[in-house]
Order: sequence, then structure tokens, then C-alpha cells
Amino acid sequence: MDAVLDQFFNLQIMIDAWPIIWRGLLMTLLLCVIVIPLGLVGGLAVALLGTVRSKPVRWAVIGFVDLFRAVPPLVLLIFVYAGLPFAGLQLSPLAAVSIAFLLNNSAYYGEIYRAGIESIGAGQAEAARSTGLNAFQTMAYVVLPQAIRNVLPDLVSNTVEIVKLTSLASVVALPELLYSADMARSVTYNTSPIVMAAGIYLLMLWPVVRLLSRLEHRMGH
Repeated sequence: MDAVLDQFFNLQIMIDAWPIIWRGLLMTLLLCVIVIPLGLVGGLAVALLGTVRSKPVRWAVIGFVDLFRAVPPLVLLIFVYAGLPFAGLQLSPLAAVSIAFLLNNSAYYGEIYRAGIESIGAGQAEAARSTGLNAFQTMAYVVLPQAIRNVLPDLVSNTVEIVKLTSLASVVALPELLYSADMARSVTYNTSPIVMAAGIYLLMLWPVVRLLSRLEHRMGH
């Protein structure tokens, strides 16, 4: 038992590793601040483009969504970071992660927004147009607020997944939380920094998961 505690819950190693873990946590938070808004805005753009009447545009949106939902995020990240330099585009790890996550998250958020928009009856849009609102105003003031409210639990759930996906940035040597914890593990030959990082993820995401449960409960009633 003592050996297990020493290997996984060594308090002194956790204290010694805290500075590098803290820097990794800050990088993870920076990633979240960048990729979550990008995904939300990109997904909204995808959903709105999917509502236009032009068939080529709609087919392009379908192709975009299917492609980036089908390609694993890790494969996409490696392609952006290691593949684009062969085309003459050299990206920093942070830029590569941001672009890869933008493409992936826009596809998922776009489908969530689309479901929300389709949940609003056409009669509401027609009623709004009859009051003198144009198509943009109808979408912005009538359809979207109701659509987002209808799919809010799904939006929050997808955002939780994005926070967890930031750990993939470790494969391109971006010093986020998991990468920093693994560096500390490789120096100390002890798993306690990884356990510490897992605890930090839990502390960050557990309140959001509880909020999601409350939202789903309220939406169900």
C-alpha cells in the first residue's frame, strides 16, 4: 500500500512539480479561451450557411461537416502541424492546435446549431417576416435565441469535450497541462504529477458537468 501511495500520491513530488504544472494549466486555459469561441462562431457560420437555398453551398457545408466529423481530431492535428509545412506553411504548435480544433469543433457545433434551428417551426419565421423583419433580423432576433436555448445542454456538453480534447496538444509539444505533467513524470520517474493533472481536470470540469445535468433536468421538464 505504501508503494502505491508513493508512486501515485507522493505529496512532495506534487509540490515540487507544481510550478511546471501551473504553467501547463495556464496554457490549457489559454487554449480553451481561443478554441471554444472559435468553434462556437465557426459552428454558427456553418449552420447558417447550411440554411441558404444555394445547393452548391449546402452541399459544400454537408461535405465540410461530414469530413471533419469523420477525421479523428488527433489525425487532423498531426496533419495540420506536420503536413502543412510540406506545402510551405509552417505553423507554431499553438496555431496548429487552434486551426485543427477550429475545423473539428465547427463541424460539431454546426450540427448542434442546425438541430436547434430546425427545431423552430417555420411558422414563427413567417410570422416574424410578416411584422416587417428581414431575413437577417428574423434569424438573429427570433430563430437563433430560441434555437440556442433548445440545444444549450448539447452546446455545454460539446464544450466539456473540447476542454478534454486540449490534452491532444501534447503530441505537438505544446506545453499544456498533460504535456507538463508528463514532463514532470519523466523527470521524477513517478506518476504523481499525472494524477495531479487528472485532479485538476476534475476540479475544472466537475462543476460544468453538474451544471449540464441541471440544464438537462430543467429542459426535460
